[in-house]
Amino acid sequence: MNWNNFEFHNPEFLWLLILIPLIAVWFFFMRKKETAVLTVSNLKGFRTKNSFLPKVKPLLAIIRLIALALLIVALARPRNVAVSTKIKANKGIDIVMAIDVSASMLAKDLKPNRLEALKLVATDFVNRRPNDRIGIVVYAGESFTQTPITSDKRITKRTISQIKWGQLDGGTAIGMGLGSAVNRLKESKAKSKVIILLTDGVNNSGFVDPKTATELAKGLNIKVYTVGIGTNGMADFPVSKDARGRLQFRKQKVEIDEELLQFIASETQGQYFRATDNSKLQEIYDEIDLLERTKIEEFKYYNYQEKYRFLIFLAGGLLLLEFVLKNTLFRSFI
Repeated sequence: MNWNNFEFHNPEFLWLLILIPLIAVWFFFMRKKETAVLTVSNLKGFRTKNSFLPKVKPLLAIIRLIALALLIVALARPRNVAVSTKIKANKGIDIVMAIDVSASMLAKDLKPNRLEALKLVATDFVNRRPNDRIGIVVYAGESFTQTPITSDKRITKRTISQIKWGQLDGGTAIGMGLGSAVNRLKESKAKSKVIILLTDGVNNSGFVDPKTATELAKGLNIKVYTVGIGTNGMADFPVSKDARGRLQFRKQKVEIDEELLQFIASETQGQYFRATDNSKLQEIYDEIDLLERTKIEEFKYYNYQEKYRFLIFLAGGLLLLEFVLKNTLFRSFI
């Protein structure tokens, strides 16, 4: 028997087991009252055949009590429960993460830098979306679809891990990054379509106006969550390379077009967030994860194996045994 799946359907009947010791005491006193005592001076001449039977006569009461206890346990309906679960995701979400990979993403106000901090958080986000399809778009002075929308999380996570600066022309083309993400979702049949647009700067290149891309997203019912990444004030930005090709950093003022990011989010029914450090960036993706949840339905199927029938048969057998013994072997002592 698997005790982990064992239960009593009507456990309140088990309280009746308290009556068993009370009935046992009652049997004991009733037996003493019913037993006749004869005092004689000598037992010679009395037959001693079957003299052990009076001593084991209490066995009848014990059998009856055991049968009663079994019937009480049977009333509590002991049973094994086998539970099988089927999960159905009936509202899928298609998500595109549009990630700024301009040189400023190497700024060290987040540790070890903005881009590496984002990659860790984005990978964790993907791990928590087992039922959704996710695509990756990267952009700087131009945009590029790194991974189309896919349900294969291994591909998505590998793509995120391989994102690096220097693959695209310099600049920050927010409009092109958003436009490419919208283009990835325009043929999507998902009931919910979401873009997470992350940047650390101001739109300064590209031939697609961010507001035009926003109108396209709005027309396709695509919700855009915008994230401005970077601390307030000054940060170490890459400005040049030395003779060995190593980046040189210099303090510069952090500039993020928050007004534009707020406009994009507001127009598409999304939200704007500002990530000023690693923990805040993690909190933002946690919040987006909670805001955009795939609707999951869990169906549980229960299979019950009732155990009370055996107890009833056993109790009936004991009562029958007590009746037979009472009317045969112990008949002359009743």
